[in-house]
Amino acid sequence: MRVLGRGSIFWKYVAVFALAIGVSLLVDRVVESWFTYQDHRSALIRVQSQQAVAAADKISQFVREIEGQLAWMTHLSWAATTIEQRQIDGWRLLRQAPAITTLTMIDMLGKERLRVSRQAMDRIGSNVDHSTEIAFKTALNEKVYRGPVYFARESEPFMNLAVAGARREAGVAVGEVNLKHIWDVVNQIQVGRAGNAYVVDANGRLIAHPDISLVLRNTDFSQLAQVQAARARSAGAGGDRVETALDGNGRRVLAAHAVAAPLDWYVFVELPEDEANEPLYAAITRSVIVVVGGFILALLAALFLARRMITPIQTLTTGATRIGSGAFDHRIAITTGDELETLGARFNEMAAHLQSSYATLERKVEERTRELEAANLSKSRFLAAASHDLRQPLHALNLLIGQLRSEADPAERARVAARIERALDNMNELFDDLLDISKLDAGVIAPQLAAFPVQRLLEQVETTFAAAATEKDLSLRVVPSRLWVRSDPALLERVAFNLVANAIRYTRSGGVVVGVRREAEHARIEVVDSGIGVPADKQARIFSEFYRIAPADTSRSDGLGLGLAIVERLCALLGHQVTLRSTVNVGSRFMVTVPRTAAVSAAPQAEPPAMALVDSLRGKRVMVIDNDALVLESTAGILRSWGCEVVSASSGVEACARLEDAQLDLVIADFHLANGENGIDAIALLRRRLAHDTPAFLVSGDIGGAPRRAAQAAGLYLLDKPLSALKLRAMAMRMMSAPLMAAPAASSRALSP
Repeated sequence: MRVLGRGSIFWKYVAVFALAIGVSLLVDRVVESWFTYQDHRSALIRVQSQQAVAAADKISQFVREIEGQLAWMTHLSWAATTIEQRQIDGWRLLRQAPAITTLTMIDMLGKERLRVSRQAMDRIGSNVDHSTEIAFKTALNEKVYRGPVYFARESEPFMNLAVAGARREAGVAVGEVNLKHIWDVVNQIQVGRAGNAYVVDANGRLIAHPDISLVLRNTDFSQLAQVQAARARSAGAGGDRVETALDGNGRRVLAAHAVAAPLDWYVFVELPEDEANEPLYAAITRSVIVVVGGFILALLAALFLARRMITPIQTLTTGATRIGSGAFDHRIAITTGDELETLGARFNEMAAHLQSSYATLERKVEERTRELEAANLSKSRFLAAASHDLRQPLHALNLLIGQLRSEADPAERARVAARIERALDNMNELFDDLLDISKLDAGVIAPQLAAFPVQRLLEQVETTFAAAATEKDLSLRVVPSRLWVRSDPALLERVAFNLVANAIRYTRSGGVVVGVRREAEHARIEVVDSGIGVPADKQARIFSEFYRIAPADTSRSDGLGLGLAIVERLCALLGHQVTLRSTVNVGSRFMVTVPRTAAVSAAPQAEPPAMALVDSLRGKRVMVIDNDALVLESTAGILRSWGCEVVSASSGVEACARLEDAQLDLVIADFHLANGENGIDAIALLRRRLAHDTPAFLVSGDIGGAPRRAAQAAGLYLLDKPLSALKLRAMAMRMMSAPLMAAPAASSRALSP
């Protein structure tokens, strides 16, 4: 037992071990106390920052909602509505926005046309001149004016908000806004026992505080360090973030802030530093007690641990070495009943996981390989199907062009030209389907939900497909309905059109019935046909791309087989359910379930003026801009055939150079031009050259959302290539008749018509 003697090395190690534990414990408690202090302060600052951000968000949301409601009042020009309707809209606004106490509507010349107030009589047609007021001028130039805070009768804070319409003739809406909501937000923030929250404006003036007397005295907090630091950071001047500073009463506090955009107000949340440090003092006291007790226990624990740790540590070292060298089937056996045994068990679990991972790695690689092969196969099938169906009309088109060149008989040349036109129509239809699928997959279609009568959709179905049904000697019955539904009218119309077209295509005798059934809170649109039906084992596949079912006694059906795939994607986008019940040689029933809504009464709208029967394009001067010479020549040629005078250019600069005078009736520009230029820039350059907004629209073969969003932002229509002569003519005549028409939103209307 020499190893346990008084002077043995064992006891020396025990003493060193005890001393090391004691010193380590002391250092640990000191370091832990320091980090606890820092973490506690950081947590307090983080909580205060979150409170400030939440309050700033509520203030920002409050102001932006008011601005949005004022902007709603400036959607229409004064010429497009009556003063009585404006007054009704003003009353409605006051009901919807309790914070607005007074609404003043000013026309583009600065004359007051209407004043609606909660506290005074309405004033109509007073023509008070506001043209020199800063609210009116700022709103016209910057679209929004946010005035300073003031106190009415030294009680409640108010400010003025002014919003100008998107078009100058819409004028300006000015609202007097009660800011009591901001007081409520600040008063709801609880910061410890003695902390508080307050709001200052961009100049550091106090505008909301639990002590209202400070606000009413127009207190200036701009000299406080935390306010100066916040203003400097917002102005981009840099500087350190101030977390500890003096408040308005000279107390040392922890401060956090957030900016309430778009007003550049600052929300501060402050907690006295003495209160914040109370948990730290308690932690230091506990640490001293623990350190003293730890020194005593360290000497007792050192001997016990020295005896029990050597053998298990050696076992752990050996086992870890073997596992690290790749022997994942090795297991460590430790039965000490303490953390070392647990550690050994964790090593064993790690080895088992590694062994299992290596065993399944090859299987996972094979699964990923099969997934990649399936994706490549799907891509190849897509390209093969698209290539085959696009080559068919292209092949026919090549043969027909050759026949047209060699045909001398005028009547036969006319028949060949008609066949060429049909082949082009087929190609355009195929391209439209591919374009729609690409847009849906790219996620550039955003539905615009609205309540509308389903009868409108049924009438469009009957008008569109009556001739097609008659041509095939089929009956088309559309059952009227008085139900209203909530959906995107354009997208739901495309769903219904695809289903009806599919029903007519696969029905040889009998007919097609289209109707709507009431179903609890939903309406079920049904398309029923007496066609060939779909076998049960194929019903789940007909909504896949390029999957078509052709009758056994006929050739392959027209189209790419994308109609039902588009239906499924559109229904998923709209949140509608599409189902199918079908029996072979009996018929099919496609059903789309749509949310039902109550009927909405709307004010009658004036009928649009009928388009003149005369050709509005003849004699018009049109500028065509495209960097593709073939497209430029063909577009100019078709316009000249319609009687237009055409000026061609490949860029905006060339277009300005070729414009001999200031006379121009229409601009047609491709979105993507050479050298990084786009059609929007070219149109803007021409309009500056002409000094007026000449009617214009864009064409593009890019299906991405960026061109459409850019066109919408510029107020321009954008048509997708390939573009038929009919669509080109329709858009040109439409722009001639309504040159100030706003561009549509980049949403459901982005689908091919």
